[in-house]
Amino acid sequence: MADTIRSTRDFVGDVRTEMQKVTWPDTPQLKNSTFIIFVFVLALTLIIFGMDLVANNWLHLLRGVLGG
Repeated sequence: MADTIRSTRDFVGDVRTEMQKVTWPDTPQLKNSTFIIFVFVLALTLIIFGMDLVANNWLHLLRGVLGG
């Protein structure tokens, strides 16, 4: 039990030490990153929507040709 408490305490100490090394983004960096992610997700959404639309039209075309 003492080993578990000691290793947990050591782990928490290591986490605190590593968190002090982290460089946190300032507000402009955070806004820029958020904007880039938003644009990427929007572009990916449009691409997937376009692919779905094309696939749907092809399936309707094939259904019409094959008489389904």
